[in-house]
Amino acid sequence: MPPAHSPSAPGSPDPSAPQGAPAAPAAAGTGTGGGGGNDTIDALDGRLIRLLAEEPRIGVLECSRRLQVARGTVQARLDRLQAKGVISGFGPEVDPAAIGYPVTAFATLEISQGQGADVRAHLARVPEVLELHTITGIGDMLVRIVARSNADLQRVIDRVLGFDGIVRSSTAIVLENPVPYRILPLVDQAAAE
Repeated sequence: MPPAHSPSAPGSPDPSAPQGAPAAPAAAGTGTGGGGGNDTIDALDGRLIRLLAEEPRIGVLECSRRLQVARGTVQARLDRLQAKGVISGFGPEVDPAAIGYPVTAFATLEISQGQGADVRAHLARVPEVLELHTITGIGDMLVRIVARSNADLQRVIDRVLGFDGIVRSSTAIVLENPVPYRILPLVDQAAAE
């Protein structure tokens, strides 16, 4: 997704629209939101999300042209999707391997009772920690970490574990990522329901 400060970001005002002109509302009974309590996305929302995912630098005006709907409809849909948290950002997707961190691992952490907030704060200060999830099961937290090499992974693990609130850990190194993180198949399914 494009950065929010980009002049072509979908949330940016349309340079061809008159200054201060309100965006036209979406057609009644369609889209997300509205008075009906509909918390799903519809086919147009799905097409809009797919277009933005495939061409992240596209602007609102071009979206409306490609989707064959009014510019105001696209803007209203984007505003609603963002307000509901369906679209959470327009930042660039960065590949850790391309910036020198080709090793990925998952660490399951067991923590001391009552230490959750402190452990979360500790892990948030480790740049190589890309994600942290609290989980059920044997461990308490699942952490995705990256490193520059297998040898560097030991340094990262030592830094992650360098906190008294972490009692035990188990680490698994990623060998291959045949299905990278994706969302569009789920968007397509939700839009079709």
